[in-house]
Amino acid sequence: MAKQTAAESTLLPYQKVSELTGEVVDKFKYLEGHPRQYRFDGKAGVFNINGDQVIGKTLSFQPIAWRIFTDNILGMGTKNWAELFFVDAKNCVSAILFHGYSVDELFRLIEPLYYEDLTLADVVLTATAEKKTRSVDNGTWFMATFSYAMADPEQTKVFKQFAQETKIFRQETLTDVANIKSAMHYYNPFAVSEEPELPPAGVTRRELNAAVEDHYTADEAA
Repeated sequence: MAKQTAAESTLLPYQKVSELTGEVVDKFKYLEGHPRQYRFDGKAGVFNINGDQVIGKTLSFQPIAWRIFTDNILGMGTKNWAELFFVDAKNCVSAILFHGYSVDELFRLIEPLYYEDLTLADVVLTATAEKKTRSVDNGTWFMATFSYAMADPEQTKVFKQFAQETKIFRQETLTDVANIKSAMHYYNPFAVSEEPELPPAGVTRRELNAAVEDHYTADEAA
């Protein structure tokens, strides 16, 4: 059996040791505030990456963070939005936006999950482009509908810990006037009055906070 290095013995579930540098790094690639962009094309009824790499009419992913909000973003006017973050097949932290009727469809899925004490973070979503016809002019468009399957519990634990310790947001869609209706593991810089101290490598923010609390408790008892 290969002997564990000191770095490997202190790894968090979402970390690894880089073969190139020997440093502890995250398994999931994420440039803070700039996740990989997945898009739903409501005119063509397909999903794509960065607007050009077409995936198909369905997209399956496990949300690790999200927010449902109303805002005027991307020059599209004020709309209801759902912004979902996930880790794709290449281990890239990614984001996708839905608006309008697609957000209503997502809410229909969230409700039964809530009554089962589950959230979107516990399931693998499959978004499907569904063709619709306008009654006014018989024109066609597509909305996203959603179904789900239970995610792997162990993988879910890893994703949840990573999301709790990472500032997950998308810079291009961030404003200081968004009306956020629901969010989980979403980092909003506008809601943070003071930048928290970064923990040392290998130490989670939760552990850092606990150490600080223990320090002040000891001072008060002295």
